[in-house]
Amino acid sequence: MGFKCGIVGLPNVGKSTLFNALTQTATAQAANYPFCTIEPNIGDVMIPDPRLSEIANLAGSRQMIHTRLNFVDIAGLVRGASKGEGLGNQFLGHIREIDAVAYVLRCFQDDDITHVEGRINPLLDAQIIKTELMLADMETLEKKQTKLEKQAKRNDEKNTTLVDLVAQALALLRDGKPAQITNLSTDESEAFQSLNLLTAKPALYVCNVDEASAATGNEFSEIIEKQARNESMPTVIISAKLESDLVPLTAEEKNEYLRETGLSISGFEQLIRAGYDLLQLVTFFTAGPKETRAWTIPQGTYAPQAARVIHTDLERGFIRAQTIAFNDYITYKGETGAKDAGKARDEGKGYIVREGDIILFKFSV
Repeated sequence: MGFKCGIVGLPNVGKSTLFNALTQTATAQAANYPFCTIEPNIGDVMIPDPRLSEIANLAGSRQMIHTRLNFVDIAGLVRGASKGEGLGNQFLGHIREIDAVAYVLRCFQDDDITHVEGRINPLLDAQIIKTELMLADMETLEKKQTKLEKQAKRNDEKNTTLVDLVAQALALLRDGKPAQITNLSTDESEAFQSLNLLTAKPALYVCNVDEASAATGNEFSEIIEKQARNESMPTVIISAKLESDLVPLTAEEKNEYLRETGLSISGFEQLIRAGYDLLQLVTFFTAGPKETRAWTIPQGTYAPQAARVIHTDLERGFIRAQTIAFNDYITYKGETGAKDAGKARDEGKGYIVREGDIILFKFSV
């Protein structure tokens, strides 16, 4: 699995249209009224990677298996959602299960599509979303705080740590700041993650623009990009309408359409790249006659832990990892050529897997 991305935003900003296009389905009903999406829609999509077919051709693989990405389309937030307004906070729990949050912001004018706030202002929209998520986190922590303090009095070291972390996070939230900036030591990170706070999730802005602005952005997206720089948050400019138009096209037709629009890659691919950068993920490959497969792991993963993604036995019985860089694999026409050229390396337990590595794990159980 690549990662799970939650799509959040106010009603009628194009969330469901974007979800339908990204997942190439009509799963999420799209309509011009608030709360059209009530239950979260989940779409599992293949992450395109042209390297996979290049490797598979050289390896003579019978099939290719791409890494995958989950999109979760969550009901539109409104002011007061954390206190029960609109659909209330019944859907906020779904955000807790994701790896990253995409704030979809309306950056287009269309008199035929109403805005729940009666105006087009993506900066204020973003603030409403953040405020509701922060209020929901405050409610969660305040409920936990009393219970944890009682447990900490029994000299429970783990709960003592959590009490301190809850206090730090609450202080930030009450000051209008996300829990994500809580100052953590390495030892505290795991305990903090167990709190599963909405505003601790890595996040990015997705500016939904009109088709004509897909390549260059517009006055609305420029405002968000400026804000994003101040917050050190990534921004993706995407046209949900354009992505929808791409769905029925062939690969050749898509490329021609993108060129005419001034884009080199689709918004979907831009979003994937931004997500991988945000979550600091890398892809490695395994290749053989049966299949060539892409695997996603965090940056900095050691070879035995990368092997565990495939099967726990590979980590338990890890001996070494025969590793070939992607460019060497292509240049020397596959595993045999890379070996003959001295480009196949035997790496041990201390090796950190790199982006694009083709790996054959040797193990004994």
